[in-house]
Amino acid sequence: MEQKKICYRCLLEDMDENEIKNKVQELIYGIPEDEKTDEEEYRRRLDICKSCDSLISGTCKKCGCYVELRAAGRKRTCPDTENRWG
Repeated sequence: MEQKKICYRCLLEDMDENEIKNKVQELIYGIPEDEKTDEEEYRRRLDICKSCDSLISGTCKKCGCYVELRAAGRKRTCPDTENRWG
């Protein structure tokens, strides 16, 4: 079975979902601790994203980011005009 690779110019259908998840987790892990959202705030943000109509397969329709990665950055904000993370 051919393993699909992360490709920044590919469609999601051309990539392996586990590879995407692992890459996002790797990027989150690489955020310096002083720039990372604490666990409680991170979970709060993700709960808000899970209830948002703009969440599609782990990405945000508003900006195209992987919401788990965006939520992990302390200074990051929700891209919605309402800034749902407030």
